[in-house]
Amino acid sequence: ISLVFFFHSSVSHRFIAKPCALGLKVQANGPQKAQPNAILEKVFTAITKHPDEKRLEGLSKQLDWDVRSIQRWFRQRRNQEKPSTLTKFCESMWRFTFYLYIFTYGVRFLKKTPWLWNTRQCWNGYPYQPLMPDLHYYYIVELSFYWSLMFSQFIDIKRKDFGIMFTHHIVTVTLITFSYVTNLTRVGTLTLCLHDAADVVLEAAKMANYCKCQKLSDLLFLTFAIVFIVSRLGIYPLWILNTTLFELYEALGNFPALWVFNVLLVILQILHCFWSYLIIKAAYKAISKGKVAKDDRSDIESSSDEEETVPRSKTPHSTITTNGTGGANGTNGYLTGGTCSDEH
Repeated sequence: ISLVFFFHSSVSHRFIAKPCALGLKVQANGPQKAQPNAILEKVFTAITKHPDEKRLEGLSKQLDWDVRSIQRWFRQRRNQEKPSTLTKFCESMWRFTFYLYIFTYGVRFLKKTPWLWNTRQCWNGYPYQPLMPDLHYYYIVELSFYWSLMFSQFIDIKRKDFGIMFTHHIVTVTLITFSYVTNLTRVGTLTLCLHDAADVVLEAAKMANYCKCQKLSDLLFLTFAIVFIVSRLGIYPLWILNTTLFELYEALGNFPALWVFNVLLVILQILHCFWSYLIIKAAYKAISKGKVAKDDRSDIESSSDEEETVPRSKTPHSTITTNGTGGANGTNGYLTGGTCSDEH
């Protein structure tokens, strides 16, 4: 099923998301490319993509460029390997479609269950609780999607918090699998639905940003910030952790799976706290400056010297035309200010 998600993602990108993006006039061009330079290209590909100060000074003498121009060349060279805005829009549209579908499915399913309104019902008759077909489908689809994210994170857009997202995917896949094997699926469905709520708004905010609908993007990001913080720092500990830490222990006593399950849930809460800090910081900037600030985990590097368009020779009268570097590189992160993940 994870491979099916890969297939559907590719089809969606090509035949649905891309036409929509072009219709909304989303830019297909990527970051500005660095001008060709054989010496710097050799260092970049064979030695390092992030030269230290000593190497920068050596290259500066060899090329008769100032250090800032060389730094800018390496930054642009790194950025040109990043995906275009069109590619990012297609990725967000695919994830938005999935999150909207699975969240709607989860809400419709849980409305008919007694444990939505009374979490103690999660433990009635445990572990001999029947696995309903709707619940089984919900779990398999969610697990398959997160497995697909595990595979695709190595080829998708790389972010500054790649390590944290990798940890999150590991914990999520482990939690879903462990709860399925141990039949802790009732509380699992509550956790899944709660997490999907914020992701729908996040992907919508990213699409609005890529379409350059700044006011809509800002509004959606602030909405996402509220939904994320309320659901992850409010409802999650008071609703999910309360029933797994206390009500489960009261109903069934102590058993090994209880502690493993709760350790994974607490790790998830620690990640929630970290992301909430980033979101609150971005939301504060949005309110104080009247717009959402730049994404702290933007996939495009930027610098204060972006206004310079050609490398300056250390010798005032020297001209360099073949080894120069191009102009400013744009920044376009997950959100023009949204500091949180994809995926959760």
